[in-house]
Amino acid sequence: MAGALDRIVVADFSRVLAGPYATMLMADLGAEVVKIERPGTGDDTRSWGPPYVDDHRGALMATYFASVNRNKSSVALDLSTDAGRDAAREIVARADVVIENFRSGTMERLGLGYDDLVALKPDLIYCAITGFGRDAGAAIPGYDLLIQAMSGLMSITGEPDGPPVKVGVAVVDVLTGVHAMAGILAALRHRDRTGEGQRIDLDLFSVALASMSNQTTAHLAAGVVPSAMGSRHPSIVPYEVLPTADRPLALAVGNDTQFRRLVETLAVPDLADDDRFRTNSDRVAHHEALVDLLLPALAEHGADHWFDALTAAGVPAGPINDMAEAVAFARTVDIEPTVDLPDGATPTVRNPIGMSRTPATYRTPPPSLGDTSGSDRSRP
Repeated sequence: MAGALDRIVVADFSRVLAGPYATMLMADLGAEVVKIERPGTGDDTRSWGPPYVDDHRGALMATYFASVNRNKSSVALDLSTDAGRDAAREIVARADVVIENFRSGTMERLGLGYDDLVALKPDLIYCAITGFGRDAGAAIPGYDLLIQAMSGLMSITGEPDGPPVKVGVAVVDVLTGVHAMAGILAALRHRDRTGEGQRIDLDLFSVALASMSNQTTAHLAAGVVPSAMGSRHPSIVPYEVLPTADRPLALAVGNDTQFRRLVETLAVPDLADDDRFRTNSDRVAHHEALVDLLLPALAEHGADHWFDALTAAGVPAGPINDMAEAVAFARTVDIEPTVDLPDGATPTVRNPIGMSRTPATYRTPPPSLGDTSGSDRSRP
């Protein structure tokens, strides 16, 4: 079965995470992705380990690289040479999409910038990803940790009396990859209608600000400067992690009906009619008092007991799983989190986009450097 993006060719000059995540999602949906890498070392993340896994070709591969590079081929090109740039242009000449995340100005200095390549292929879609934009922030390296720090994300992450904390994955890179794919798909749709290509610009800093949605808007619209609250929510109570008899439990009580069901299940039903807790706004104003009354009830049983009881009552709640527990739990709710790749390669996490007629496919493992065998959907 042809994928939704069958016959779309992507010349992928990106490396590390944001760009490669976007192009992997596209490759899963049928696009031919040609990954252009430095000779000798390739993508930086090839060496970002441990952990490493056997790539089943007689070498070790960092799991970081493996996580975002399936279904691609690899071409090693030295873009500092005429021969390397000429080879890159040959790939672009048959491509629909170019994506790159070099420092601003690098592709232009190589003669591979948007103006150069659109002269070669007028309907080209060119997606450039930077850390802090193409102008005054161009000199600042665009690493996810810096973005989390400077965007304010770390200032709202962690415990109130602790140091700022980064999210446990390069979340801004991942979100930027999703935004990049959305922009590319929109541009392809525009090209289908008009025949016109276009340039797409994304910077991680803007994605971080946009992705903090309610927190950013609270500042812009109400002048609030949010701060770290641990697992608490600034506008919903109880919406946080609380201790039980054995391990912590996440409670996400989003409305008054759910709150009544919560306290009834915890055998403290009078709290629903307490003037301090009748509405969500009341509960936000009296957060500490409410938590003090919930803790003894939660201490009667463990997290798994409360998960079962509260779920049955229609109250959003769940234990804090580690990665192994999360993968195991997925299967208990008929979500298969992994898929097998060909050639006995290490299992990979499943593409979360479910499509009834053109589902994601998993055709080839992440390529070794210069391995062109990953392209199995090239144009005739």
